Amino acid sequence: MTSAPRPTTDLSADDARRIALRAQGFLGVPDRRGGVRGVLRHLGAVQLDTISVLARSHELIPYARLGALPRRTVEDAYWTQTHAFEYWSHAACILPVEEWPHFAFRRRAYRARPHWNHDLPDGTYDQVVKQLRAEGPLTSTELGGAKRTSEWWDWSGAKVAVERALMYGEVVCVERRGWKRVYDLAERAIPDTLLHDELDDTECLRRLVGLAGRSLGVGTRADIADYHRLKGEQVDAVIADSGLVPVTVEGWGKPAWADPAALETPPRGRHRTTLLSPFDSLIWERARTERIFGFTHRLEAYVPKPKRIHGYFAMPVLAGGRLVGRVDPAREGSTLVAKQVTLDGAKAVPSVAQALVEAASWVDCTDVRVERMDAPELRAPLARELVRLLA
Repeated sequence: MTSAPRPTTDLSADDARRIALRAQGFLGVPDRRGGVRGVLRHLGAVQLDTISVLARSHELIPYARLGALPRRTVEDAYWTQTHAFEYWSHAACILPVEEWPHFAFRRRAYRARPHWNHDLPDGTYDQVVKQLRAEGPLTSTELGGAKRTSEWWDWSGAKVAVERALMYGEVVCVERRGWKRVYDLAERAIPDTLLHDELDDTECLRRLVGLAGRSLGVGTRADIADYHRLKGEQVDAVIADSGLVPVTVEGWGKPAWADPAALETPPRGRHRTTLLSPFDSLIWERARTERIFGFTHRLEAYVPKPKRIHGYFAMPVLAGGRLVGRVDPAREGSTLVAKQVTLDGAKAVPSVAQALVEAASWVDCTDVRVERMDAPELRAPLARELVRLLA
């Protein structure tokens, strides 16, 4: 790891927290003219996940920033007229189509990969590409079957081939249909001016490191690397030329870099009060979330039920620029059910009630029911606040 340049700015922990909130779209008035597409461009990546409780995570991301947008509007904004593509970034993510050239380094790495978990039957790859050319866009089922069994590793030959073609960049996921990927040839889906792998690895990495720094506002080397899942040495190689500037942050104990534009004006404005997807880029990296908010969060969906502490899909509650509690939600007809609520004291009650009522309205629920609470003495105050807001 190369030594960092001498920091030019000292930030308090609160400064860094507010800079991060503003960079992620949670502090100040959002630019609603840009809508969902603006959120995507601003964040640079919106993570996808199979879990759907209130809604899928890629819907929850713009909701958390812009409020109760129609869910169809969210989907259309991502996929209509090729404004986005799906690829491997922080995880499987929706990415602005303008960034296609900057993932050339990853496509090249996949093409050079010597070993894969799935065998590719002879001729299947060419057949899938030929079928897409003639009939696309198509789902993997339409290409000849998604999986032979329900086990994730037992993919059909067509599924193996089309996923390999996606990683190579010959094929693009152009939308999700009933959560199935819809594939088409990149030459049809990506605008001609962007459809190239001409940028070398250094230029790609410089761009992604700079984008990550701007999306985070301020971050450590590990924060910046994690945003698009780069290696630490890749960040080291380009960060000096990324446009980010070195800073020190009170209590962080590690070198950090910031977006210079984020340092020009103090972060001020209205804070959002909202439920957050566990896959929201504000909190998707646990060490950063603990460092900035003093809040330890773990997705427990894959934890055995008896060992869960906060619930299957516990969503942190953001209010006043702090994480003030958790809600594990579900829906029963027209009722949003808070299966488990964890609060950071009585002061969190109004904010959690507000977040629950807004979320209920967004998913067309007219009532909110609370089942379990970590602090039983706060059940009555929360119930009163919910009744007041729902009236």
